[in-house]
Amino acid sequence: MKCDATDNKDLWDWAVFRDKGIWVEHGAAVAACAPYLPGSFDRPPRNPAEKINTFYKAWEFILWLWGLGPGLLYSILPDKYWQNFCKFVRGIQEAHDCFCKWENEFEQLYYQRRGDRINFIRPCAHQSNHLAAEGFRSGPSVCYTQWTMERVIGMLGMEICQPSNPFSNLTFLAICCCQINALKVMIPDLEPPDGLPPKNSVNIGDGYVLLRACDRYTYNPSEAESHLIHEFLNAPVPKFKWCARLWLPNGQIARCTWKETLRSADKVRMAQNVKVSINNRHEIAEVLYYARLAVKVQADDINNENDEELEYNDDGIYHFVMVAMVSVYSHPDPELLQRSTQTVWSCKHEGDQALQLVGVKSIQSVVAMIPHRHKLPSGVVED
Repeated sequence: MKCDATDNKDLWDWAVFRDKGIWVEHGAAVAACAPYLPGSFDRPPRNPAEKINTFYKAWEFILWLWGLGPGLLYSILPDKYWQNFCKFVRGIQEAHDCFCKWENEFEQLYYQRRGDRINFIRPCAHQSNHLAAEGFRSGPSVCYTQWTMERVIGMLGMEICQPSNPFSNLTFLAICCCQINALKVMIPDLEPPDGLPPKNSVNIGDGYVLLRACDRYTYNPSEAESHLIHEFLNAPVPKFKWCARLWLPNGQIARCTWKETLRSADKVRMAQNVKVSINNRHEIAEVLYYARLAVKVQADDINNENDEELEYNDDGIYHFVMVAMVSVYSHPDPELLQRSTQTVWSCKHEGDQALQLVGVKSIQSVVAMIPHRHKLPSGVVED
């Protein structure tokens, strides 16, 4: 970045990555997060210290800056700049109000109304004050931003199979693509349905599907697990087998520690951490396993509404309850949460001390939990 003759780079206390050691260490920390990002998060960001100039993707920038940035830049950026950056990240979620606060602080901190620093304020930064208002005039920015153009160019470029007359071929492919899309809109049945549940899965309803793998042997729960199951069912603990995956209504596939711990850390994209509703409160939890618990039903309790959900065996009639055994993380550090504008959730893994049994339909989404050792505002260094 150019420095005007009337300015001095020594006054740029926010330029922490001028120190090559800090930049290299930060890049390694970004790359080390990859195993903890679920596969539904798409491509994980590579080490920016090594790859930022070699086709670093837009999605990698988004995950790096908006997803990992608030946590990884804590204690690297000076506090006032870090808090300002967190407002920007929060602004992505809460839009106009946070964006206006962030942009005003951004200009005061970096630009400082100095003419020799006006090059610090890129049009995309100043535009954030106008995004909401301009949305009514120009429509959503996804319709005219670079991301959409890059996506279309990439899709059409992959379709070109002949090196001769590339532009004529590209025009023809674009016309064909538009014609196909128009036909699909007019006749939706031309597009085969996607997202069909795979074979041997169990459709639970409301968009939830229990997927294989399934353990071949019955599981003997621990004393603490047995107590939770007994309280949940208000019945004796039945025999059951572990299940490995759960398809959520949002399209994500939640996994569990049973299967993910069988693979080496560098060959897994962890999807065992979920956002779950417990007692009408949103919690972050690690799923140990999923299970179908068989509960015996009396003939008097059967009616036309639940008859399809029952299984008739020689020894009785059973109703299956789909559950997940989870270990709930601690609540986030309140001071760090407040200073980061709700963008850094620093929680502790409580292990077996925080076991809970929940219905699978209380699981809302898959989340990423990145190990770290932050020094909290209170001075305590987390494990």
